[in-house]
Amino acid sequence: MISFLTALFFIGLTVGVYIGARMFYQKFPYPFTLPLVIGTIIMIIILLVFKIPYDTYSLGGEWIEKLLGPAVVALAYPLYKQMSMLKKYFMSIVTGVFVGAVIGIVSGLLLAKWLGVEEMLIYSLIPKSVTTPVAMDVAKTLGGAPPLAAIFVMVAGIGGVMLAPYLFKWFKINHYIGKGIGTGSASHAIGTAKALENSEEEGAASSVAMTLSAIVVSVIGPMLVFLLY
Repeated sequence: MISFLTALFFIGLTVGVYIGARMFYQKFPYPFTLPLVIGTIIMIIILLVFKIPYDTYSLGGEWIEKLLGPAVVALAYPLYKQMSMLKKYFMSIVTGVFVGAVIGIVSGLLLAKWLGVEEMLIYSLIPKSVTTPVAMDVAKTLGGAPPLAAIFVMVAGIGGVMLAPYLFKWFKINHYIGKGIGTGSASHAIGTAKALENSEEEGAASSVAMTLSAIVVSVIGPMLVFLLY
């Protein structure tokens, strides 16, 4: 009974913090005030200040985590509604995703080698730009640590969403296909959620990019590691 009440409390706390962060973002809509960023920071502060073990928080947090799967599946709906657009730009999307996946892997691999990072961390870093379950499986296959891969995925997702508006502005990327492919390829589900806020078309392109990136990285990731490392 106590565990059940604890789980309910932390579910309510997490949802409440997110709602508050979203209201703050609506008032101050800047990349660095995204609800996910502000909400994550607030939750970390709460856990540290009140010395709440993560295992205790996860009694409720794990139930929210279980909603990730249905949330990703729900992205198929805008995808279906924008099917004609996806058919029109099919080759552009596939080419963009492939290039984005290769650059994401190679840039992380070469930077890690240049910094002298140990192999286990490098293998965990390789799948940073795909959704968490896929990244963890790829990292495990390569010899990395799945929990570290999950952390790198979160860093890539949040970092990509925060920097994307500035990069689009600097490189004058204005078309929703370009934005969607870039966001989905680099920031997976987190980026796709943000892209959906901008427009349904951009969200659909990002959803396709996220899905294709997972496939491409799973296939070529080990090959590039073998060739370059």
